Amino acid sequence: MLQGHQSWIFKNKPVILSTATVVGPFEGQGPLGGDFDIVHGDLMMGQKSWEQAEKVLLEEAAKLAIENAGLTKEQVQFFVGGDLMNQIISSSFAARTLSIPYIGVFGACSTSMESLALASLIIDSKSAKYALAGTTSHNASAEKQFRYPTEYGSQKPPTAQYTVTGGGAAVLAAEGEGPVVTSATIGRILDMGIKDPFNMGAAMAPAAVDTIQAHFQDLRIEPDYYDLIITGDLSKVGHSIASDLFKKHQFPIEQTEFHDCGLMIYDFDKQMVQAGGSGCACSAVVTYGHLLKKMKQGDYNRILVVATGALLSPISYQQGESIPCIAHAVSIENRGTSG
Repeated sequence: MLQGHQSWIFKNKPVILSTATVVGPFEGQGPLGGDFDIVHGDLMMGQKSWEQAEKVLLEEAAKLAIENAGLTKEQVQFFVGGDLMNQIISSSFAARTLSIPYIGVFGACSTSMESLALASLIIDSKSAKYALAGTTSHNASAEKQFRYPTEYGSQKPPTAQYTVTGGGAAVLAAEGEGPVVTSATIGRILDMGIKDPFNMGAAMAPAAVDTIQAHFQDLRIEPDYYDLIITGDLSKVGHSIASDLFKKHQFPIEQTEFHDCGLMIYDFDKQMVQAGGSGCACSAVVTYGHLLKKMKQGDYNRILVVATGALLSPISYQQGESIPCIAHAVSIENRGTSG
């Protein structure tokens, strides 16, 4: 199963049996709005706090994904999930509602692929018949925890990113219909000394490049193996830096389409999102909503999703610590196209 230094090959090819995506009103107004299952018209979603609303996003996505798989929650053996909140409270409280055996993980915005990789490992090793992977984020709760309270209305620099309000979940199974997860590359921590929480793209870009290069070195394939390589949360600043780093390292990223979820989810001409989207839900809803629909339509047969995460906390930032970053890559392929 271990391939090279940090990659797993899933020989049994776990199936993504179903997915579900739930987003807030701003995300529903973006260019991918039609690809999401539920679009809320209210950021509070009928709750008393932003944090409670964030929990609802994941609960709804998880329940709908299980329903779309034709299962009941009692049939799902494990739920792997996490989020941005301190002590991953959104996922833990959603797990309380779901009452599914729970593995809580924290990878910041890389959590979507971290959870998918671990759920795939559980299925591939035959440790479960069905596993659920999911994550969530909320713009207002993330701003309050990591930067300034939303009510403060502080001005943000052009390098800042807009945290996606949404939740995404996927049900994995040993067999069934759907695209398959063929491999995963687990990232290592990279810290380039950046301390600015309003410049996450620059902080995360080196980790994305490192994981992508490790993936191809471990698997001994070229970038043109994939129809698309997409990062999670680099947006304008980070995507540009990553492209420059690939050139510097003479890595042939130009062999394939190289994009970023944070550049896709919003309309930059009509929505004020500074450098673009970020947050746990950014890569989750774009992948589980938009990209898997594109795969179903045959527009893509093989994609590599590389979710990036900045592993800072409010305390570490206040104490002047730099921002350690990580990226996890998962390859998803239509059945019959895997090498």
